[in-house]
Amino acid sequence: MSALFLVFLLFSTASGGTNPASSPDPFTAGVSLNIDCGGAANFTSEFGRTWVADRYFSAGATGLVAEPHRFLQQQERTLRFFPPVSAGKKNCYSVPLPSGRYYVRTFTVYDNYDSKLRTPSFDVSFEGTLVYSWRSPWPEAAARSGAYADLIASVLDGAANLCFYSIATDPPVVASVELAAVHPLAYGSASTGTDMILINYGRLTSGGTLFGPGFTNDSDAFSRVWQSDADFRSLDVPIKALSAGGHRIFGANQAPNYFPVKLYETAVTTVNPSDALEYLLPVDTRLDYMVWFHFAEIDSGVTRVGQRVFDVVIGEENVTRIDIYKEVGGFNAFKWHHIVENLTSTTLVVKLVPVAGKPIICGLENYAMVPLDLATVPRQVMAMQALKESLRIPDRMGWNGDPCAPSTWDAWEGVTCHHSDNGQNLVVTQLNLSSNSLGGTLPSGLGQGSLVSLDLSSNQHTGGIPDSLGSSNLKVVLLNNNQLDGQVPEKLYSIGVHGGIIDLSGNKGLCGVPTLPACPLFWDKRGLSTAGKIAIGLSCAFVVIVLLLIYLFCIRRQNDDYDFEFPQDLISIAAKRNRYQRQKLMLVEMEAPNSNGFPSTSNTR
Repeated sequence: MSALFLVFLLFSTASGGTNPASSPDPFTAGVSLNIDCGGAANFTSEFGRTWVADRYFSAGATGLVAEPHRFLQQQERTLRFFPPVSAGKKNCYSVPLPSGRYYVRTFTVYDNYDSKLRTPSFDVSFEGTLVYSWRSPWPEAAARSGAYADLIASVLDGAANLCFYSIATDPPVVASVELAAVHPLAYGSASTGTDMILINYGRLTSGGTLFGPGFTNDSDAFSRVWQSDADFRSLDVPIKALSAGGHRIFGANQAPNYFPVKLYETAVTTVNPSDALEYLLPVDTRLDYMVWFHFAEIDSGVTRVGQRVFDVVIGEENVTRIDIYKEVGGFNAFKWHHIVENLTSTTLVVKLVPVAGKPIICGLENYAMVPLDLATVPRQVMAMQALKESLRIPDRMGWNGDPCAPSTWDAWEGVTCHHSDNGQNLVVTQLNLSSNSLGGTLPSGLGQGSLVSLDLSSNQHTGGIPDSLGSSNLKVVLLNNNQLDGQVPEKLYSIGVHGGIIDLSGNKGLCGVPTLPACPLFWDKRGLSTAGKIAIGLSCAFVVIVLLLIYLFCIRRQNDDYDFEFPQDLISIAAKRNRYQRQKLMLVEMEAPNSNGFPSTSNTR
């Protein structure tokens, strides 16, 4: 295991918390989550902390330590491992969380869970930045009993991404993941900003024993765990442990750092007045460190200014002089921190050198200050995630987390990345996913401005080619031997005309450019062209108009369809008139001689 990682070699643990909730201030809302990696059910630990069954992982399989009886806490016995053959080289826990600042603790154990008697080599990143490196062989205590590691970092995009990267063919492993919101201004974030991760290289309580949530019933607002300083003090200097003796300590558990009261209830001092208290802290010379000192004058015999004074020497530099009573009086917490830069040794020596009286200290913290690594441009991250879904990228390719970050790892399989033009981000420049049995349609986000080479040949992609590919900066496009169809964007085909390379062969449905069949009338890309749609629209409109005219004509015809039968009154009058005419005719005939010259014999009345 590399020096970038300080472990707590502990034999028991427990932790938990509430479910993540959407809140503008996750610390005030008490947002926390404890995941039992490999665990199948939720449970509550003996310290009353809630653990949830394994979730939010990208792939992998579950395992069980070889000797579970040696692990007192349930979340230490189960684990998740990520075989690169089936899960890919990069796997992540992507935990949805409201944006904020978080304390993140992991427990890692091997204990020969796979019966191979060989601890794995792998790296761990948080939010795209390398934070831990495990290298085989692990220290024996860590391999058998496990090790804890923690950090403080910001989550800005609604999800905390804790990722594991396989070295060679080794499967990364993790047993538990804990996340708890901390105050947004904790540990000087107002000056260091949100682009800094603080990795714990030692969080020590002086004169006391291990305490903190998950290990004891003692509380800590940030879920921090404090371990004894005994393994970090120089053994050459005899010390004396002190206790507050029941006196109340003031000034602790206050914003923004909420250091627990218990931290200031014990302390150590030297036996000999001339001796300096000395701590030996492991460090990585490539990094800067933030060292926090915790003091309280808990000796009731010190009652005035100047009675206890000492210098703080870090490395070879005398950085400050401390008089606790002068600063805060007796039985009050006093905090001070210093940033150490340009280290030349892997051991940071911290001394409290007496000036008057004996030096005293209640606790010490040492954090590596790790700047956030460059990340992929956010819109490309979204586009690549969409591409993963659209192309049905299998787990074995390890497309998880940031496509390009950390920059010290290989990018996603088949992906090549470079620095952006302004040097502030990483961008995807090449996609080589040939012959991977991929399917699905090509999403519009595929045409990213930084992309210069695209090889999706010999897969089973279907549908049309998005216009965005034609508007990109591609110089090489290989889409041959798929099942694509529709009209090829002219701008895309022009890549070959202007000196680039393009191969669209082996797609029977593509059309519309030289070397390919002509597209059917009114056909464009994935279907009907705009002209075709207009033609169909006009045809439909014509049919509707004709039907409307017919309908209107029928309605008009019904309104003009007269009844030719006379009304009864008119029929009666006409009948009378006809009888009168017939009678008149008969009289005329009677008055006239007949055809023989004789008068008629009929009588008139």
